Amino acid sequence: MARTEDPRTAPPIRWGIIGAGGIASQFAHSVREFTRAQLVAVGSRHRDRAERFATAHGIPTTHVGYRDLVEDPQVDAVYVATPHSEHREHALLAIRAGKHVLVEKSFTRNVAEAQEVFDAARAAGVFVMEAMWTRFLPHVAALRQVIEAGEIGDIVNIRADHGQYFAFDPASRLYDPALAGGALLDLGVYPVSWAHDFLGVPTAVHAFGQLTETGVDGQVSMVLDYGQGRQATLNTTLWSKTPTTSSISGTEGYIRVAGPFYAPTTFRLARRDGREWTFDQPAARGLQYEAAEVARRVAAGDTESPLMTWQGTLDVLTTMDEVRRQIGVTYPGEQLG
Repeated sequence: MARTEDPRTAPPIRWGIIGAGGIASQFAHSVREFTRAQLVAVGSRHRDRAERFATAHGIPTTHVGYRDLVEDPQVDAVYVATPHSEHREHALLAIRAGKHVLVEKSFTRNVAEAQEVFDAARAAGVFVMEAMWTRFLPHVAALRQVIEAGEIGDIVNIRADHGQYFAFDPASRLYDPALAGGALLDLGVYPVSWAHDFLGVPTAVHAFGQLTETGVDGQVSMVLDYGQGRQATLNTTLWSKTPTTSSISGTEGYIRVAGPFYAPTTFRLARRDGREWTFDQPAARGLQYEAAEVARRVAAGDTESPLMTWQGTLDVLTTMDEVRRQIGVTYPGEQLG
């Protein structure tokens, strides 16, 4: 069975963090505990928040604002953990400073913004990647191996859901259109990227959604069609804590991935011939795997990862752009190319 490389074997790299929220805190914990990388600087628009974050994670340098952080000579790579509405601007800021960049998912608000970031990275010769950590986890490496080996035959259907309960609050990032809120970009990106990982680019997208009072999507159901009898059925919602599981069904069997499917977890494979087995290789946290991928690729002189390519990010955003078009969600200020 495929085993993912230990993140501690990745070369050391010096991280600067833009944004001091919850996901940035998880990243900082994972990097400190499970890699040889250093957290050297954090930037926030609010001094107190930057200082609290730095104290909590043992980071020696704080910056008020982001320009000083990306120009800090200590920093090799920048992790962008601000709201979706800011990803394009902050990624471009880091690229212009010659820094490598890891950008939280959803990478940008739309495919045009992502293309602008990748064009800038190509011109600057720096590494850029979407922080879709799921692509790098041990159980996903194992899933790819058993599927490629034909253990479940040809994939017929992938089902995945990602829902979390968030009480309505118009001031919350998740409900604010100006911050590119809504279920799809925050939660739904996981099942969409999951389907893309195993089935590729769909030939057709069918979406049904309900909007919140603020105009962002509260719930979306999607069917991605791939032709030749292959489909993905996906759901995301802000209104319920769902099982966050996935199943991958094929002509010779199926796989049940325990929830949350997008985090380190187990899966059970059941074949049509009656043979069954379970993958269970526990992994702590999980964000260290994407951090290690950045370090390895930067050390190798690469500008993108083969597991989360630039084209892969563009393809996922193209699908989500079409979903948003069908359900009627637009964001103020988004760059449309």
